[in-house]
Amino acid sequence: MSIKTLPQTVDRSGPAPWQDETTMDSKLRRAPDAEWVLMFRLGLSRKRIAELVGAEPATVGYHLVIARRQDPGLEAEHLASARTKSRRSPVDLARMQEIISWVTDEGRFPRDRSGDKGERSMARWLSARRREAAEGTLDPAYNQGLAHVPGWTGTHREMADEARWHDRLAELAAFLEEGHDWPRHHHYDSEREHTLGVWIHTQRYKRRRGDLEPVKVNLLDTTVPAWQTGRTRGRPPRR
Repeated sequence: MSIKTLPQTVDRSGPAPWQDETTMDSKLRRAPDAEWVLMFRLGLSRKRIAELVGAEPATVGYHLVIARRQDPGLEAEHLASARTKSRRSPVDLARMQEIISWVTDEGRFPRDRSGDKGERSMARWLSARRREAAEGTLDPAYNQGLAHVPGWTGTHREMADEARWHDRLAELAAFLEEGHDWPRHHHYDSEREHTLGVWIHTQRYKRRRGDLEPVKVNLLDTTVPAWQTGRTRGRPPRR
């Protein structure tokens, strides 16, 4: 008796042939990936991006095709950046993108007094870029990339104010670590205490009014906990 061969069934539970692997694995990047698009915008080639992020060139190319459709001006920006040949190396740009991703994920800027060595390194890097921006010497590649960081963009004066804010926070943290109570803006013992007292008083006032940016509230919470409460009663006895 002959055995009739049954037709093979097609398993339609899997992805369609046109689907890219990045749309199938939730652990992979959703196209177009913002980091890859930024690197392309800054003049890096598809191949170089793939080398830096450890992805297949075809996968990076797929993301860039979608990005070009969404932003018709992307290709022109890429070519202009590639022609200018920024003095920053691909390693420098990759470092910038690493820090941007960290800030985005954490919802705050890195602290220069963190117990984590890597976080301190990122904080120093950002501090240097803030000063360059305030002086008008920030590299164009950094200027374009850091524009994606909330609270980064602004005039030179605004950038100088932003750098000063972070300096004051670091000074306040050092003041407290030396064993001092919260600084006062009245009846102070030194100009240093007065300066820090006025600054933290201003931050508390802005917080109560809802005028303090969430990223700064978060940074204050993590760097100098209880900053909104301040002194409880009196001043501890001098040692």
